Amino acid sequence: MAVFTPTEVIGHRGAGRGSAGGLRENTVASYLAAVEAGASWIEIDVRRTSDDVLVLHHDAALGDGRAVVDLTAAQCREAGLVALDDALAALPPEVGLDVDVKTVMEDAADPPERRTGALLAPVLRREAAHRRLFVCSFDPAVLLRVHRDAPGVPTAWMPFVRNPLDQAVAGAAGLGCAIVAIDARSFGLTGDAPRPGRRGVGYTVDTAHRAGLEVVSWCPDPVDAARFAEAGVDAVVVDDVPGVVAALKEGAPPAAE
Repeated sequence: MAVFTPTEVIGHRGAGRGSAGGLRENTVASYLAAVEAGASWIEIDVRRTSDDVLVLHHDAALGDGRAVVDLTAAQCREAGLVALDDALAALPPEVGLDVDVKTVMEDAADPPERRTGALLAPVLRREAAHRRLFVCSFDPAVLLRVHRDAPGVPTAWMPFVRNPLDQAVAGAAGLGCAIVAIDARSFGLTGDAPRPGRRGVGYTVDTAHRAGLEVVSWCPDPVDAARFAEAGVDAVVVDDVPGVVAALKEGAPPAAE
């Protein structure tokens, strides 16, 4: 079953990274602002605390240098981080969730039940009963854990920043994912010089679709989002939600001759 109705807009960390429009990323206010601006999905960054609570924060550490995994949930709350359960309770069920799982080094050595993927699995099973969602991660072990513990939840592999297209598509298919997540820069942004051997957006998307994969790209600007949509990309994770929504309605500009 398809995850997306192309081309869908996913708000990156809510309304955008950093403090978009004065709203700090990975907060309920930012998520709701993205939906208000036209996103049908939001991307959330999930990581665990020292007392095994899942909170929403992109970076491994706070601005003061303290690692999130070393802090309790109470300390994270004092620092302004939102607990995953609190955010989910505030989000309408029609909003789709792109759950970006940030594993930690300690997941390699801690007891299996304390690892990030294990803590997340029951939440995924619960939320999948009443909303669209998928899990993405740079860590393939998380995706395999989701396949085992929440088998109805689609997964997306994000190989790494500026990931080679060949490895991204082949790797996601080999892992048994439903989606491949591709850095927009890997496709080549508008104005970039051609790179020998790099396949075009349309060719890449067609190959992924033939492999049974949907394609998500992160984080194109409005011009590239429209170009990617024209090439068949299924969803885009973006910082400028209103700009991309408008660009998708307008369509990609004609290619320069």
